[in-house]
Amino acid sequence: MTRPLASGRPRHAALALIAAAAIALSGCSAATGGGTGGGTGGSEITVAGTYPIDNLDPASPLAGSATGTQLAAQAIFSRLMRPRPDGSLQGDLATAWKPDASATQWTFTLRQGVKFSDGKPVTADDVVASFKRFIELKSTSSANFTGYTMTATSPTEVVLKAAKPDAAVPYKLAIFYVLPGSLTGENPAFFKNPVGSGPFKVEKFDAAGTLVLVPNPGYYAGAPRLGRVTIRKMPELAARMTALRTGEVDLIWGIPDDQLAELQRDSNLKVETVPSTAVFTMWFNSSVPALKEAKVRRALWQAVDFATIIKRLYPQTGTLADAPVSPVTLGHVPQEPVRYDPDAAKAALKAAGFDFATKLRLQFANAEFRPFNQAIVSDLQKIGVQVDLLEKEQAVFTKDLLALNWDINFQQLSNPTFDSANTLGRLYPCAAKRNGYCNPELDKLLAAAGASPDADERVKLYGEASKIIWRDAVGMFPMAVKYAYVWNHRVTGVTPDPNGLPDFAGMQVSGS
Repeated sequence: MTRPLASGRPRHAALALIAAAAIALSGCSAATGGGTGGGTGGSEITVAGTYPIDNLDPASPLAGSATGTQLAAQAIFSRLMRPRPDGSLQGDLATAWKPDASATQWTFTLRQGVKFSDGKPVTADDVVASFKRFIELKSTSSANFTGYTMTATSPTEVVLKAAKPDAAVPYKLAIFYVLPGSLTGENPAFFKNPVGSGPFKVEKFDAAGTLVLVPNPGYYAGAPRLGRVTIRKMPELAARMTALRTGEVDLIWGIPDDQLAELQRDSNLKVETVPSTAVFTMWFNSSVPALKEAKVRRALWQAVDFATIIKRLYPQTGTLADAPVSPVTLGHVPQEPVRYDPDAAKAALKAAGFDFATKLRLQFANAEFRPFNQAIVSDLQKIGVQVDLLEKEQAVFTKDLLALNWDINFQQLSNPTFDSANTLGRLYPCAAKRNGYCNPELDKLLAAAGASPDADERVKLYGEASKIIWRDAVGMFPMAVKYAYVWNHRVTGVTPDPNGLPDFAGMQVSGS
C-alpha cells in the first residue's frame, strides 16, 4: 500500500513503508462494493464502453491486456492486489504483503473464507496455478514476470520469487487474476460462463460482445447493490451518445470534447473528467529501413503540429504529453518539448537520405481515433511523407502489433498498475521486441529502476530512461489523456477511473 497520489505529481514512498503499511492494515477489508444490498432485482444499469469485450480471459495471449477484457475481468475475478482510483494499492485476495531485503522474494498473506462463485473455496493452490497458467500462456502482461515463480508455502500464504530485485511487484500484480486451479490452457468453453471470486457473475456473454453481469451472492465483501449490469458493444461514438440521451444506456465514457458542453447542459446527466494513466503513444518500427535512424524518427515527430490538433479535437481532455508516461504514473519526469517545425523536419529528412517515395503504414484500432490519425497523415503529407492509414479490427490490430506488421503504431496506452515498470520496464527493453528499438544503455537504466527499493531513486532512473526514449524518438508521444464520464443521475456511486475501468461494484440506482 502507498499513500494517495498527489494531483499532477509522482508518488514517492519507500518500499519499506509500503510493506509496513500493508502489514499494519492487514486486517482491513478491501471492499469497495455495495455492502449488504444483496443485489436483488429492480436496480439494473446498461453501460457502453469505448472498447469492445471480445474475450473474458485475462491471461489470453492476444486479448488478456485489452481494455475490454480488463474491464470484464475486474468484475468477475479477484486479484492479489488492486489499485484505487488515486493509484494507491489495496489488498484484494491478499491482506498483507512484504518483500525480503533484496526485493527478490515477496510474501503474500491470503484472505480467508473467500469462495468462487460455484461455492468452492479459493486456496493458495488456486493462486499458484493461476500464476503458472498466466506465465505459460504468455499474455502480453506476463512479460512483467519473466523468470518469476510462485509457490504456496502454507494454506494462507504464497511466495513470489523474482528473477531479479523487483520493487514494483505489488503494482504489477494489479493485472494478475486468480481463477480455479483446475483451469489449464486457453479453454474457450470455460470463459463462456466463467467461475470467479469477484463481485459479479456472468449471466450472458454473446458473439455480439454483450456482457451481462449479475451479483455474486458469495462475494467476500458483500454482493453489489446492482441487480444487473449490461455492458454493450458500441464502438461508434454516435451510437453511444444517442443511447445515452434516449436512456437506453446509463453510463458511457471516453467522450470527446466537442460533445461535452451539450451533455453538461442536460439536467438528467452528470459529467466528470479525471486525469488518466493514458498517453497517446505512436511507436515507430525501428526495425524497418526507413525508420532505423533516430534523426528520421525525430524529424517525423517535428513535422506534426500536435498542439493544434489537440486544441481542435481535445481542448478539455487532452494536453501535450511531456513524457512517455502520464503525470499520474510513478516514474513520470517531464522532458524537453519537441517543437513543431515542418521546414526543419523536411530538411532533416532530406539530409538523412529519407526516400519520400516510401509509404509508411500507420495502424490504429477504434473509430474514435480516426480524426486524430487523419490529422497526423495530413501534416506528414504536407512535407511530402506518404502514409497509408490502416484502421483495423481490434484482434487484427493486436496480432499485427505483436508481429511488428506496421511502420507507425497508434495506441492509447494506459497503465492499470500506475507504475512505469509496466510500461517503460516492460515495453522498451531489447528483449521485449515491441517496436524494433534496442539500446543496452536504456536496458541498464530500466533494470536499475525496477530493482531499486527507493521510490525517489526509481523516479530518477525512469526519468533518465524517458530522456533516451524521448531523444531517440522511439515513438511520438503527443497527448496525455483525461477520461470524460457521463452518467444518468439515477445512478449513484460512480467513481471515474483513470484507466477507463469503472468499478460497478460500488454503484447503485437511486431508490432501489
